[in-house]
Amino acid sequence: MQSDFDVVVVGAGIVGAATALALTRSGARVVVLDRSAPNTGGSGTTAGNLHIQTIHTRRPGQGAAVDVRRLLPLQHRTSSLWDDLADSVPGLGLNRCGGYMVAETDDQVQALETKHDWERTAGIPTEVLTGSEARRALPALGPSVEAATWCPLDGFAEPDLAGPATLRQAEAEGAVLRSHSPVTGVERVGDLWTVTTPDSTWVAPTVIDVAGPWMAGIASMAGISLDLRPTSLQMHALAATPHTLDVLVQHVGEGMSIKQDRRGRLVLGGGWPAGTFHDTDAASSLPESTTGNLAQVERLLPSLAALPLVDTWTGPVLTTPDEMPVIGAVDGAPGFYVAGGTYSFTFAPLWAQLLTSMVHGRVPDIDVSEFSPARLTSFAEHGR
Repeated sequence: MQSDFDVVVVGAGIVGAATALALTRSGARVVVLDRSAPNTGGSGTTAGNLHIQTIHTRRPGQGAAVDVRRLLPLQHRTSSLWDDLADSVPGLGLNRCGGYMVAETDDQVQALETKHDWERTAGIPTEVLTGSEARRALPALGPSVEAATWCPLDGFAEPDLAGPATLRQAEAEGAVLRSHSPVTGVERVGDLWTVTTPDSTWVAPTVIDVAGPWMAGIASMAGISLDLRPTSLQMHALAATPHTLDVLVQHVGEGMSIKQDRRGRLVLGGGWPAGTFHDTDAASSLPESTTGNLAQVERLLPSLAALPLVDTWTGPVLTTPDEMPVIGAVDGAPGFYVAGGTYSFTFAPLWAQLLTSMVHGRVPDIDVSEFSPARLTSFAEHGR
């Protein structure tokens, strides 16, 4: 039995890594448990975009629309925290390349102007450009682009670097990592939580469930029912020469993102659906998602359309019924916290900061009560 810890963090993706680092720096003794190798779930397979200006409200096939206006204060805060993380975590892979959000219809142009007003109120710098102005700034844009907003804070973090680098730093500063240690039990005993893995038992007053698509399963072991839905998304990569595209390009009305990573690949994201989520195996790719994503490139960036497709992969994400994030303490389960959902990669350092404040009994200096798990929570009879 291992009891020399204050916090058990379940999940070693980017949110778990950032949370472990923040808690360790606050003086907490932290152990991080992961069901497999760290960063092999959603964090390592995402497009890795940092969404600082707001994005489209629906990915392809999505039901409820994201209430993007409500998230802008959080995006403003997390932007500076990514800079802080880059200053103290070697090899983070942060690229502040700036980004364009493009529109092709009158309604989409209006959406750009509206979101620009919201962003200005939130302190996020964006500039509205006509289609001609946008093409002068980025000649690769196609003639269908009627307008664009430019945000210098947009960018990405290399997903295969960011989580592992943050986790290494957390370990270097005192956190303990146990990979390939799937959680098999979570039980409240007195004032402590007992977390069981196949080869160890961990006892601590606090458990933080940041297990991404597996979050609801972890919570259920504690008798907590969370209305969360894992799903799988699909990404693509095109071969390109260096500096083919030095900015992030997204679409205000569609699931679309494209930028060039450090290996020269043009990485296409935007939330295109993959096959059915599986608990242990990667979801299958869908030909219609590949066709749809490539058609966007042909329309919006026609000079790139002939570049060869060199890779397609899928990755799991966690969604909520309202497509909004979830973060906070679970009412009725003292010391049990969760964080995840929409924008998890972007919000990782912010969630880490807020969870650290909550664990230490401090009121966070930014109000996230509307994203509480209370709206998604019920308890099994045996649990409470």
